[in-house]
Order: sequence, then structure tokens, then C-alpha cells
Amino acid sequence: MTEASIGRWFKVLSGQPSSAQLAAELPNKREYLHKIDIFQDLTADEIHALDEMTTMTTMPKGRVIYRQEDSAEALFLLKKGRVRLSRFSPNGKKLEFATLAPGTFFGEMPMLGERMRNAQAEALDDCTLCVMSAADIERMVADKPKIALRMLETLGRRLTDAEARLEDLAYRSVPARLAALLLRLSVAPGGAIEGLTHQELGDAVGAYRETITKTLDEFQERGLVELGRRRLRIVDRAGLAAVLDEE
Repeated sequence: MTEASIGRWFKVLSGQPSSAQLAAELPNKREYLHKIDIFQDLTADEIHALDEMTTMTTMPKGRVIYRQEDSAEALFLLKKGRVRLSRFSPNGKKLEFATLAPGTFFGEMPMLGERMRNAQAEALDDCTLCVMSAADIERMVADKPKIALRMLETLGRRLTDAEARLEDLAYRSVPARLAALLLRLSVAPGGAIEGLTHQELGDAVGAYRETITKTLDEFQERGLVELGRRRLRIVDRAGLAAVLDEE
């Protein structure tokens, strides 16, 4: 990645990456790059070249990686942590449309119709990222068409998920959308969901914070969930699933 493009991107951010954390992550950088689906066809020499193109950095939980109006040209490879992609309406209402897990990518991909200014990216956990310039990824895609095909497959799945969320917004009530989200999130033993505010839940289902608070209180009164401070536990999973079919 060129120094100029790195510089433009870092101007978007405040603060500096943790040198201690980077020192721990760097030895495994090439191994990580080779494990990413879109780069699996690359040879050892090509992975070495990719290593030279990328810069590793860290983002603390809660940091906005880029905003909807930003135009920094960079592609981000997510090594560790989760990233939330959101969009804002003209009146400032926020809607989450994707939560990304390690091993995927996001950012500026003009050759694939994906641009930063269409979304905001925020670190949901402490994240480690490898950063590439848009020019570098375009050259790689030109040399290795399979990379472009795999990127398109990933973006296609992301689009399908976004369309499913839009369908939920159009046809499901807020309680049904919230119940579906809670069921998806409750992967921990005991059905616990931690660290999410009512505002964040509202952003995920396209509802106001006050509506989420009222709906959660109703769920608790019905014995479906148990509420705590930034913590929620599903008590009756079958009962919560039944909410999906309520009008």
C-alpha cells in the first residue's frame, strides 16, 4: 500500500494503533492472508507480495473506521474482531445492514460497485485489520480474476442478507424483528446476550430506542427474556420464536 493512500486513510481516524498489539499480530500476518477465501489460489510468492502491499493496524472497540461521507480509498481485511456496517437516512436515522466476522473484507472497491461513502464501518470489538489501497487490489484483481469472482460471491451473500433485512422491515412488526434478532444473537450458553444497548438493538432492526425498551419490557412480562444492565438472557426460546408468527 502506498504511503500516500495510507496517510489519507489514517487522517480519517483519531489515535494510533497499539504497537504492542501489532507486535503480537504481525508474525502470523502471511498465514492469515493465505487463509482468507479470496486469496486461497495465491502462491507463496504472491502471498509475500500481498504482505508487502498491506499495512496492519488495530481499532479499539467503538471506533468508527470510516464514515458514510468519507472518500479514503482503502480495502480492509478483517483479521480479528467484528465490524458493523450501517447507513444513515437524510434525517440521521441509523440502520445496521451487516455485521462482519473475521476473515472477510470491506471498504472501497469501485471496480465491484462497493464504496465507503455508501456506509459507515464501526468496530464492535477490538479489531485487527490489514489495509490495502484500492489501486493495489485493482491490480491484483486484474492479474487474478478468481479473486474478483470470490469477492463477488461474498458481496452477493451480503446483498442477500441485506435484502432479507429489508423484507423484515417491510413485512414484520418491531416485536417480530426484535425476536428474530435476539434468536440470532443468542449463541452463548444459557441464551445470554451481552454488551448491546437498546439503541444498538434499535439500529439493527430499524426501530427507535424507546420502542425497543418498551418491547423488551413486554417480552420480560411475558416471561420470554430476563433483562439486566447491557445484558439480556432468553428464558423461553420457543415462546420468543412464536413471536415471529404474531401479527
